[in-house]
Amino acid sequence: MKEDHHNLLVDTLKRRINYLRISITDRCNLRCVYCTPAQPFNRLAHRSILRYEEILRIAKVATGLGITKMRVTGGEPLVRNGCIDFLDRLREIPGIADLSLTTNGILLEKQLDRLARIGIRRLNISLDTLDACKYKKITGHDAFAHVWSAIRAALDKGFSPIKINVVAMSGINSDELEGLAALTFEFPFHVRFIERMPFSGLETDGSPPLLEEGIRLKLAPLGTLEPVHPDRNDGPAKRYRLEGAIGEIGFISAMSHHFCSACNRLRLTADGRLRGCLFSDAMIDIKTPLRSGASDDDIAALLIEAIRTKPSRHHLLTDPGSVRRKMYSIGG
Repeated sequence: MKEDHHNLLVDTLKRRINYLRISITDRCNLRCVYCTPAQPFNRLAHRSILRYEEILRIAKVATGLGITKMRVTGGEPLVRNGCIDFLDRLREIPGIADLSLTTNGILLEKQLDRLARIGIRRLNISLDTLDACKYKKITGHDAFAHVWSAIRAALDKGFSPIKINVVAMSGINSDELEGLAALTFEFPFHVRFIERMPFSGLETDGSPPLLEEGIRLKLAPLGTLEPVHPDRNDGPAKRYRLEGAIGEIGFISAMSHHFCSACNRLRLTADGRLRGCLFSDAMIDIKTPLRSGASDDDIAALLIEAIRTKPSRHHLLTDPGSVRRKMYSIGG
């Protein structure tokens, strides 16, 4: 690129954007109730999905602008052929200080040695229950034992931090939140409780959402939550530790305590759209210019435009149906 853009990744609200979440597929081997519509839906055509070489080019330009943190997501990223080789190539891009993987854990265990060899140590693993029957109800698959085995294997192999993502759901896993938080006494996990987000097309039983205040009440018998000082690469989770625990508790409270004013992220969808906010359907097409001969400066300009047009905040509480695109196709 012809000029230094490092100071341009600041939006109109003075938020410095240093975090790119990359979805490499909309496919998944689970059908979680909070992510996948119950009714039939269409997946992206193969030709619509960015090739790895295209993603790597965007990533290189992004790091040249000052992006230092990247997370690879899906769908389920490990269902896409060549994911580990792609991660290896992504890791080699100069300027990436923090590279991690979000996964549901189904295919994780057999990939742990390869992930370790290429230097991926940070994992986010979705696990909403410790009950095998409930796991099947939430995800549509009888795979709890398999996922728990992968989590324990990752711990034994030295992966750290291992973040356990728990979507808190009234009447589904609300009776287990204390038990999930108690894992932090035995394991150095970061257990993160996420408020369920009302994406359109997803079925609910009509119960009020379980928000941070209610989650905290569920955890109260475990003791006082002491704040943990955040580091500069932290995402939106508010971090705490229970007295005597070796792990951490986190709250991602997009509904009740939106973190829009401190949001530092940009998203690249599997079909090549730049998205400034998970909860806004405003997107910039980067795939078409990329496939039409765009220069690196052109790509940089699109990244900067996506940041400069990043919404000031979401409107889920006042307009819960405002996001038409589904979670699985965005990348979380």
